[in-house]
Formats: sequence, structure tokens, C-alpha cells
Amino acid sequence: MENWKRNLFICWLGSFATSSALSQVAPILPLFIQKLGIHNLADIESWSGIAFGSTTFVMAFFSPFWGKLADKYGRKPMLLRASFGMAIVVGSISLANSVYQLVGLRILMGTISGYNSGSITLIATQSPKGKAGWALGTLSTGAVSGMLLGPLIGGYLVEILGIRSIFIVMGLLLFTAFLLTFFFVHEDFTPSAKSLMSFTDIWQSLSDKSLIAGMFVTTFIIQMALFSIEPVITVYISTLSPHTDHLAFISGLVFASSGLSSILAAPWLGRLSDKVGAHKVILVALICAAILFIPQAFVQNEWQLMGLRFLIGIATGAMLPSINTILKQNIPSEIAGRMFSYNQTAQFLGVFCGSVFGGQIAAHFGIRMLFFSTSFLLLVNVIGVHEYVYKKADEKFSHAVSHSV
Repeated sequence: MENWKRNLFICWLGSFATSSALSQVAPILPLFIQKLGIHNLADIESWSGIAFGSTTFVMAFFSPFWGKLADKYGRKPMLLRASFGMAIVVGSISLANSVYQLVGLRILMGTISGYNSGSITLIATQSPKGKAGWALGTLSTGAVSGMLLGPLIGGYLVEILGIRSIFIVMGLLLFTAFLLTFFFVHEDFTPSAKSLMSFTDIWQSLSDKSLIAGMFVTTFIIQMALFSIEPVITVYISTLSPHTDHLAFISGLVFASSGLSSILAAPWLGRLSDKVGAHKVILVALICAAILFIPQAFVQNEWQLMGLRFLIGIATGAMLPSINTILKQNIPSEIAGRMFSYNQTAQFLGVFCGSVFGGQIAAHFGIRMLFFSTSFLLLVNVIGVHEYVYKKADEKFSHAVSHSV
């Protein structure tokens, strides 16, 4: 097996283990916050958004630092650092006795996180140009598969082991990612003797700054839109099915439904982006997602919500891999670590803003209003992508195709 394919396989497993651990947080976070002594519904919604988003807010500022070290010392050391550090911190959450300790540990985790983003950088720089869309799409299914099974596992284990034990299980899964990476990922990386370029020098070296900036903004808006809803879905389900005794498990099923469809669609969409252009795939995906969020505000039960989340997963499964493919095609490999880390910063800021503002909107205007605001954000993104990204990316893609024929 070629080295890049073997690394893709191992990074897929590592991303799966990481995501299956971390995705267990969102459905049980409101329940854990309630166990820590917060009982008012509006307060639970607000603290859920803060606790969920605090990790990604800190990651937004540390990601460029880790990206810089990745360009200097290699991507594998960053994967080891992230997986081992997260294993310790996540396991420690089981000992939290107050919501402030919970948020503090979530902030600490943000300083050392970044396994999935490091995997993206490693695979993007190693995969052949004509295989980038497929490779990144396949890699994304590892993370999405974890997101699919994580809530299901977490929702089930909460009823069997209790909430605190779940964080120990998460820590063990993250340690598994560390072991897989340590023993099986191989990277031929020669540390540079030259001093690394500054951000200004990097930005000046880019051939199309507006296209890259457009991708960063698109990443931010996508994540802000999607994660305004993620932290409060469990609360939404509790209003749809107030008498259920299996709230955590049902929430896990709803979370998993979008993951399942992403798994099925992402590799195919990756091949499609290699064939017709990632810019076309992401534009259509944004339009579909903007439309599909609206009926979620009108569902009458959790099963209708689950069906719509399944359809949403097809669209969202195409978004970030397409962005990463466009970035891969427009940046030099020697600065890939930092450029992908800047995009990760946009992603983390979007997650933070979405989760915090989503929690506040839900607390003050109702959860159903979130679906309308999410749809509006995605429609704004559609306009921006069409005007500032699509035309330039289409010209470059057509030029590349004509030269390869």
C-alpha cells in the first residue's frame, strides 16, 4: 500500500476514535449540567452553549500556533500531542463538581485539541492532486462515522454506567487514537533550517487572496449556522417528547441520523468534486441545506426531526471536504500547515459563535427560531460563494482540466 493511502487509513481510524469520543458530549452536556446543579431550562440552554463553545473558541487562537509547529517539525507530532492531551483532559471531566470546573476543563481541552484538523493537513499534503477530493472526502467519513456512533454509544452508556463514566470512556477512545498514530502513521518530513514565513509574507505569496479569504469566511458561516443548533437539540427533543424515559438515547439517534447520511454521501461527493469541481458541489450543498433547515422548525415529533436531519447530513457532508479541496488546490505545500490552521481558526470561531449565540437565541426567542436564523445564514453564504468564489474557482478548474486532457 502506498504511504499516503496507509496514512489515510490510520488517520481515518484515529479520526473515528476521536470523533466518537468527542461527539458524545453534545447530547449529554445539558444532562450533565443539570446534574451539576443547574435546573432552570433557560440556564441549561445558556450553559450548554458556553460549555460546548468554549473549547472551540480557545482552539481558534491556538490552531495557528500548532499549524506553525506542524510546518516546522511535521504533522505527526501534532497528532500525537492532540490525542494524548485530550485523553487526559476529557477523562478529568468525570471529576468535575461544578459547571465552572466543567467550562474550565473544556477551555483547557481547547488549548491542546486538533487531531482531526492535523489529519486533514497531513492527508491534504500527501495525497496526489487528482485524488485530493476523494481522499479528503474519505477522511471526513472517519470523523462523521465517529459522530454517528458516538451519540448512540454515549446515549446508551449514560443509562448503563452513568454520565460521569462516559468521560472516562471518551478518554480511552482518545488514547486509542494516540496509539494508532504513534505506531502506524509514517511521515517523511525534513525539518526546515530556514525561519518560517510570517503571516504577512504568507499572505503576500498567495496567488489569489480573495479566493482563499472567501473559503475562510465560508467555513466560518457554515460552522456558525450548523452549531447554533447542535448544543440544544437535546432540549428541543425534550419539548417534542416530554414524557420519554430515554431522552439521551433518542437524542443520540437524532444526532446520528445526519452522520449516517454523511458517511454514505461523502466519498461519492468527493469523487464528484474531483470530476466537476469542488466549487459546484459546495454551492449546491449550501442551497439544499438552507432549504432543509426551515421545515425542522415545524416538526411535531422526534422522528420527523430525525428524517430531516438525515437529509441535512447529505448536504453538510459535502461542505468542509469541498473547502479543503479548494484550499489544497490553491496553496503551496510548504505553508499548508498554517493555511489549514487558519481555516481551522475560522471553523472553530464559527462553532463558538454558533453554539453561544444559538444558546442565547434559544433561551430568549425559542429553539424553533434557530432553524430560521440558520437557514438565513446559509442563504447569505450561498450569495457570497456565488459572487466571490464560484467564478474564480470555475475558471481555475476549467483551466486545470484543459491542461490535463
